[in-house]
Amino acid sequence: MRLIADAVEPAIRPEHPWYLPCKFVGEWVLAFALALPAAALTALLAVLVKLTSDGPAFYTQRRVGLGGRVFKMIKIRSMVQNCESTTGAVWCGTDDPRVTRIGRVLRDTHLDELPQIWNVLRGEMSLIGPRPERPEIIARLVNTIPNYLDRISVRPGMTGLAQVQLPADSDDNSVRRKLACDRYYALQLSPWLDLRIVVCTCLYLFSAVLKALCHGLVSSCRREIERSFLDVSVFDEPRPAQNA
Repeated sequence: MRLIADAVEPAIRPEHPWYLPCKFVGEWVLAFALALPAAALTALLAVLVKLTSDGPAFYTQRRVGLGGRVFKMIKIRSMVQNCESTTGAVWCGTDDPRVTRIGRVLRDTHLDELPQIWNVLRGEMSLIGPRPERPEIIARLVNTIPNYLDRISVRPGMTGLAQVQLPADSDDNSVRRKLACDRYYALQLSPWLDLRIVVCTCLYLFSAVLKALCHGLVSSCRREIERSFLDVSVFDEPRPAQNA
């Protein structure tokens, strides 16, 4: 199914078109190699989600991919069940109360996105590319942000140039900044650019896991301090908004 009735011709054509088929094959092979260890870790995280909150461990969302094609993206659930029953499709806000305790760790480390390797194997996503957005939100953004559909000139990715530089979308201005990165990537994508994004992603994930581990080790101390010594919490840092 498509977001737009007619086929969407790529608005941006990369300067190195030879790299597109190489990128597709290379990422598929890498995703296949990562599938087994990712599945084992995903299964462990799914058990933790089931033990700590009601509802299924996984959920799917409709996202828009290459050329406006709509596909179902798979994620580990990080929010309470039926979190959008009253709000509809919205971005996740700072300190969003819908995010579960284990979900906060999953979102901070992006481990909730591990199941999307399946989307890569199906050819719906890339390992590297613009973050896929929801059709309900795109329907609004195309009317307010010029050239927004340029970002669907390439397959969406699990990580990307915009994702390693900027926080998740929270308003139209943040979307414009990310769109600039996505348009640049669609034009300049190359092995060297992808390699730099992979290195940045690994460094980010490593630091995020260490930070989550640190918070986990002293979480009991934090709760005791808040309960016994403080009227309000001073530990919660402002968090960038995350996509639902």
